[in-house]
Amino acid sequence: MIRVGHGFDVHRFDDGDRPLRLGGVELPGQRGLAGHSDADVIAHAVADALLGGAGRGDIGELFPDSDPAWAGADSMALLARVVALVTGDGWVVANVDATVVAEAPKIAPHRAAIEQRLSAAVGAPVTVKGKRAEGMGALGRQEGIACWAVALLERP
Repeated sequence: MIRVGHGFDVHRFDDGDRPLRLGGVELPGQRGLAGHSDADVIAHAVADALLGGAGRGDIGELFPDSDPAWAGADSMALLARVVALVTGDGWVVANVDATVVAEAPKIAPHRAAIEQRLSAAVGAPVTVKGKRAEGMGALGRQEGIACWAVALLERP
């Protein structure tokens, strides 16, 4: 049996001194993202894709932003909890593919490190692509970063 899950996340930029984390990798010198946790849009989209494929809802249900216990949480730790839940249900992650939409920063210089961190956390290959919004909409005006992810799950 195979199932596909789709995930999405978006966060606006934070005007404070919050660091930017994408796929568990800190990108120094970049504006961070606003959110209840560390606002790692890639980790969140990947978690949602895994949960969706397993029929387990979304990260907002598991880690609600109304719960102070998740304030400032490390999104890679949340992703690890999602992976444990999904694999505990008998699913094996075959792969995950993510597309990040951001005018800045450029994803390509960080792609290998992000893919390595996510693949280790998920226990399967994770690929990441960076795209631009070409100046259109909120993402094109550099108001934030969005990510879409698709996960393939198998049950032996």
